Amino acid sequence: MKPEPYPLQEPGLWVERIDTRIFPTGTPALFLDRDGTINVDTGYPDDPAKMVLRDDIAAAIGAANRAGIPVIIVTNQSGIARGYYGWSDFAAVNGRVLDLLRADKALVDMVLACAYHEAGEGPLAIADHPMRKPNPGMLLEAAKRLGLDLQKSLIVGDKPADMEAGQRAGLSRGWLVDGEAAVQSGFTVRPWRDREDLGGLLAAISALGAAS
Repeated sequence: MKPEPYPLQEPGLWVERIDTRIFPTGTPALFLDRDGTINVDTGYPDDPAKMVLRDDIAAAIGAANRAGIPVIIVTNQSGIARGYYGWSDFAAVNGRVLDLLRADKALVDMVLACAYHEAGEGPLAIADHPMRKPNPGMLLEAAKRLGLDLQKSLIVGDKPADMEAGQRAGLSRGWLVDGEAAVQSGFTVRPWRDREDLGGLLAAISALGAAS
């Protein structure tokens, strides 16, 4: 049987180390959802040519790069489970997103993608898989591989599921794109709607770098 050409740990889990930078054990991370957070959401993304970065996201990633904080994408990809596109399409789209970020001097260190979904087909048809957000599996997997301090880490996403995944992974803060502020069981959600909110995120990233 021909080996899978992509970094799949199992049929529905992609784990790819993008950069070779080494981080000290106990370093916090910046976790980011992808579609709707890094790039403009196009529904089920299968066309690299349609990828456009959201305003100011490269600034946040660049701040983490300068602070010595690993940047980790954690993305649900139910379109693969549903048969709308395959891992090859994901690879092409994700490669384009990473290229756009590099052009803005923003580097990603690791990408994790979960394709499991209850509406899927075959081995991907799993309901409430531990790797699928709002479950914390992808964050926990990244923490295990990189030796991260999750409590000090930050997450940015555009859905409540992103915030819940962060909370359940043990993070204390998240930024919700176009969302509302909230505090739940020791987890603080801050909105990211404008440049003032971006300033707060950049300050938090810089503070983590100074502390670590």
